[in-house]
Amino acid sequence: MWGEGPFSATIMLVGEQPGDKEDRQGRPFVGPAGALLHTILAELDLGTGVYITNAVKHFSFVERGKARLHKKPERSEVVACRPWLFREVELIRPQVVVALGATAAFSLFGAAVTVMGDRGRPLALPATELGKLTGAGLVTFHPSAILRAP
Repeated sequence: MWGEGPFSATIMLVGEQPGDKEDRQGRPFVGPAGALLHTILAELDLGTGVYITNAVKHFSFVERGKARLHKKPERSEVVACRPWLFREVELIRPQVVVALGATAAFSLFGAAVTVMGDRGRPLALPATELGKLTGAGLVTFHPSAILRAP
């Protein structure tokens, strides 16, 4: 699943993977975490300068009756989807790429970068087959972490 937003976006937000609602609608961040993210973006008044996507392009889930419950993607799934994410970054060419949560951070920066250890610190984007990605990188919490916080 490709992301959503203008190809001229200056900011790219990268989440983990589509959730059940995102998977069914074919759009990123349309569930509860997406509602919170869009509220935050509206308060920041970033206009249309934001492109939103996910590191993993499919929904990993466990079926429980009729429900499809989120399952953290396997490392192999993150690595397999990395070329698609990097291609999105190459096409959009944002000034800043923000990894929302640990899975997105791993996908963009590798295992050495953690949300708790590197949150808010500028990071270099990695090299790809087409060369070094341009722009700055950041990691922070995924909106779903805020929803789960006491």
